[in-house]
Amino acid sequence: MKKNIFLVVLIMLVFFVISFLTNILGALNDKVSQSFTLNETMAGLLPFAFFIAYGVMSIPFGFLVEKYGEKKMIISAFLLAFAGALGFAQFPTFNVFIVSLFTIGAGMAALQVVINPLLRVSGGEVNYAFNSVMGQLVFGLASFISPQMYTYLVTNIDAGNVSKPFIGLMTSLVPKAMSWVSVYWAFALIAILMVTLISFVRFPKVELQDDEKVGSKDSYLELFKNKYVILYFLGIFAYVGSEQGISYWMSKFLKIYHDVNPDVAGADAVSYFWGLMTIGGMLGLVLMKLYDSKPILRWFTILAMICVAVGLFADVQTSLWSFPMSGFFLSVMFPVIVSLGLNSVPKHHGSFAGILMTGIAGGAIVQLLIGAISDAISLRVGMLFIFVTLGYILSLSFWAKPLVNNQTFTLKSLFTKN
Repeated sequence: MKKNIFLVVLIMLVFFVISFLTNILGALNDKVSQSFTLNETMAGLLPFAFFIAYGVMSIPFGFLVEKYGEKKMIISAFLLAFAGALGFAQFPTFNVFIVSLFTIGAGMAALQVVINPLLRVSGGEVNYAFNSVMGQLVFGLASFISPQMYTYLVTNIDAGNVSKPFIGLMTSLVPKAMSWVSVYWAFALIAILMVTLISFVRFPKVELQDDEKVGSKDSYLELFKNKYVILYFLGIFAYVGSEQGISYWMSKFLKIYHDVNPDVAGADAVSYFWGLMTIGGMLGLVLMKLYDSKPILRWFTILAMICVAVGLFADVQTSLWSFPMSGFFLSVMFPVIVSLGLNSVPKHHGSFAGILMTGIAGGAIVQLLIGAISDAISLRVGMLFIFVTLGYILSLSFWAKPLVNNQTFTLKSLFTKN
C-alpha cells in the first residue's frame, strides 16, 4: 500500500494533541486544590474523572469505530474534548471540572482506539514499527511541552503582562486568581482547530487486523476464564497507577515538603518526568533487541522504586531530579507488559488488547487511594502506595511465561545470514 505522508504527519499531530491534553494534570494539581479548597481525596477525583473514562469507554469505542469509521470517530473525539474544555473554561466550578475531565478523557480514549490501525494503513505496514516509535516520541515531546505552556500562561497572567501575545486575551477570559483556567481555553482552541483540519482530510479505508478488532462477547468470556488475562490487566492497572501517582502528586509533594514553587520548578519537574520517559523509551527499544524483556522490566522497575524512595525522603535538590528520573525507568513498562500479555494468549488478541486498555483506569483508582491515605496520614505516606503498584509490576517480571519471547540479536547474528 502506498504511503500517505500527509496523513502520517496528521496522525503524529493527533498523538501530540492527545498527550498535550492528557498529561497536564500533575502541573495543575496545586492550583486546582487552592482554587476549589480541595483536600487530597477530592484532588484525587481529578485524575479519577479523566482516567476512568478510558476504563469504561475504550471497548465501546472499539465497536463504534468498526461501525462508523475512523474519520467520524476522530472528529467526534475532538468535539468531546472541545465541549469538555470550553464548558469548564466558561463555567469554572469544581463540579463542572469533574464532568469536563471525564468528557475530555472519553475523547482521548476514542482517539487511542482509532489512531494505531490508521497509522498502520497510512504509513504502510513495513513502516509501522518505525512510525509507532515516532508517535511515542511525539507523544513524549507534547508531555514535556504541556507543563511549560502552563507555566508560561500562569506566570504571565499572574504578573499582569497583558501586552504579550495571547496573554491579554486570556487575562480577560479567566476569573481573577484562577489563571490556570487559561489552559482549558487553549485546549478548546486546539480541539476545534483539529476538528476543522480533519474535516477536510480524506481518510483511507482501514481493514482491521485480528489483533486490532474488539472481538465478540464470546471472546471476552473465554478470555476472562484465563487467569493470565486478569493478571496482565492488573499489570497495566498498576503501571498507569504508578505513572500517574508520581506525575500527578510530585509537584504538590515538592511544595508541601520543600516549599518548591508549583508554577515554575514544580511544573518543570513534571515536564522533565515526561521528557525523561521519552528518552528512556528510546533506550528501552535498543535494550529489548539485545536482552529478554523480563529482566529489563525487572531492573527498570527496581531502579524506578529507588528513584521514588529517594524523591520521597531526600533533600529538595535531590528530590527535584529523583522524581523526574523515575519517568526514565517507567518508560519500558507499558510496552513490555502489553507485549508479554499479548504473547501469553494464543488467540483473541484484539479482545485482549481492549481488556488491557481498560486497565488505564488504574490512573483513576490509585489516585483516589493516594488522596485518601494522604488525608488520613500524610501525602508522603500516601505516595508510598506507589510501591504496592510497582511491586506488582516487579512480580510480573518473575512469573510472566509468554508463549513467545521478544526477538533479540547478538553481534554475531548481525554478520550471519539466515
